[in-house]
Amino acid sequence: MLRLRKILLSNITYIIILIIVSLISLIRLNIPKHSKYKSNQKEFTLIVDKYSIDEDKLTIYLKDKELLIGSYYFITKKEQLYFKNNIKLGDRILIKGSLSKPNINKTNNLFNYKEYLYNKSVFYLINIDSYKKINNNHNIIYLIKNIIRKRLNDNRYLYTFILGDKSYLSTEVITSYQENGISHLFAISGMHISLLSGIFLKLLNKIKVEENKQYFITIFFLLIYLLIADTSPSIIRGVLFFILFSLNNIYYFYIKPYNLFIIALSITLLINPYYIYDIGFKYSFLISLSLLLTSPYLKSNNYFISLLKVSLISTLISIPIQINNFYQLNLLSIINNLIFVPIISLVIFPMSLLVLLIPSLELIYNPMVYLLENLSILISHINKFKLVFIKLPDIIYYIYLIIIIISLYQFLLNKKKYPLIIFFILLLIHSNYNLLIKTYYLEMIDVGQGDSILLHLHNKNVLIDTGGKNTYNNKEFNNRIKTNSIINNTTIPLLKSLGIKRIDYLILSHGDSDHMKESINLINNYRVNKVIFNCGRYNYLEKELIKELDNKHIKYYSCINELNINYSYLYFLNTKEYNNENDNSNVIYTEINNNKILLMGDAGVEKEKDILKEYDINNIDILKVGHHGSNTSSSKEFIKTMNPKISLISVGENNKFGHPKKEVLDILSNSQIYRTDEVGSIIININN
Repeated sequence: MLRLRKILLSNITYIIILIIVSLISLIRLNIPKHSKYKSNQKEFTLIVDKYSIDEDKLTIYLKDKELLIGSYYFITKKEQLYFKNNIKLGDRILIKGSLSKPNINKTNNLFNYKEYLYNKSVFYLINIDSYKKINNNHNIIYLIKNIIRKRLNDNRYLYTFILGDKSYLSTEVITSYQENGISHLFAISGMHISLLSGIFLKLLNKIKVEENKQYFITIFFLLIYLLIADTSPSIIRGVLFFILFSLNNIYYFYIKPYNLFIIALSITLLINPYYIYDIGFKYSFLISLSLLLTSPYLKSNNYFISLLKVSLISTLISIPIQINNFYQLNLLSIINNLIFVPIISLVIFPMSLLVLLIPSLELIYNPMVYLLENLSILISHINKFKLVFIKLPDIIYYIYLIIIIISLYQFLLNKKKYPLIIFFILLLIHSNYNLLIKTYYLEMIDVGQGDSILLHLHNKNVLIDTGGKNTYNNKEFNNRIKTNSIINNTTIPLLKSLGIKRIDYLILSHGDSDHMKESINLINNYRVNKVIFNCGRYNYLEKELIKELDNKHIKYYSCINELNINYSYLYFLNTKEYNNENDNSNVIYTEINNNKILLMGDAGVEKEKDILKEYDINNIDILKVGHHGSNTSSSKEFIKTMNPKISLISVGENNKFGHPKKEVLDILSNSQIYRTDEVGSIIININN
């Protein structure tokens, strides 16, 4: 026993454990994972693990050999109601449908959904044609889940704080929490587990339960909770740490807190080594370790002084994760945490538990979370304190982390500030990378069936079109933020990852929805200095945009001839006014570092003929093919004269128009053809 105690008290023991677990994890990560299903399988008997309904769309998580994520669209409200009343978690259902692989990431630096699902051992999505219930749930855990779900009454914040399921929160709200640097508060973690375990221990103490039994009873309930809630790494860490801390107290092992942390980390990696790719895992373990190591310096008699110290340490250690994943740092996040941590930890989370027990309190709870949401959205629109960071190699972020750890160590022990000063100088350089490094490039952004082209000219940025789906009606167009928009999900994250802080000129080739329908969304969510329209009358979409531009005091122009941007001239080939929107497209010609570039918008054959008559342009290096490769553009005569080296076609995968047309591809066959439906977003470096 004495020998065991000596081993447990030795720091070397835990270093050895961590090294062994790290090696095992590395080996497991390098063993490829494969699906147990065949891609042509059409019928499945599966257990309902989780589901959510958004309007008429059902997203359902199904378990058997492995996890499958299914999608189904309800035809009627009656069918939707039948599903909600008759299908419970744990029920076994017969599914008929087809398997499909998750989409690959087709734009650099953006969220990789396929990789994300692979890390969770999800290899296929299932498009459900029909479903039929076979038998009811017989599992006690699912039974408890169903009881809790019924009590939650589809309240999205109760799902977030009780079950750790954020899927009910809108993209707009989640984005605001990320922008404000407080998203970690909405993942069940050590803070929530501490509050929950504290409540259990106080209640057990009140009824005079023996101290050791208090810990074991609390551990039992926390393990049940772990199985019921979404088993994210942050919940696992919180529960594991409480179990280890309790056993350490009960049996007087005297293991140091940071060694308990190593055990918790090792067990988590043994459960699933792919957790290391999870952002929640990184936040949870890094912030916990930093607070653990600096705990002697965080103590204060004043709650808010202590909270400020915790906020400073947490924000500092999370900077590399934040800028590596979201390409942005909000300098207000320290203050935001001072505001939101007490609100969530002392009010919202305890209130969530009370509402679970007393549903009538929801009348008080809902206005509280409504205010919380709107406060976050309001603060997230303060852009003056946001720094944008270009995506750099991963090694840079590890260097940042090492510098932060050294800085904390030096400052707390020796009060030396110079490592911290070095770190902030590096951050300042990183944030102004585009000012320091002269680069020129063109990127055709994959926006599906539409157009959006970014021209980066050293420190100036031109966005030509925004893309936009044709599914929105006029009423939907007036919505200020569309949660599933191209701008929010693709364009803005891409701009941030490229270190672009503003769009100097938004040029709209013409007023068709697939070219400009996302424009309002862009100016409401990103800094745009000036907007340029094409020649001709304004249509409905353009008029709606002009209302917003007037409200925001953004200057706009139409039917211009040229732009001088850092001595790179953009020439607008305005031949005449046509009786159709496509031929009125802004056609732009420019020469950048001896590269001739011609961007055709949706201009058709008639405008091509007029360009050949009025302008002496030929032997183009880069041609943006007109009208997505439609046979109404790209005539033989025009392409023969232009003789492009590279032809770019922006087109949606399996689009209903059949773009690009075979005859157009044949005409362009002497050039290198790049299509967004095949290769995704396309970057062409146009430096010297």
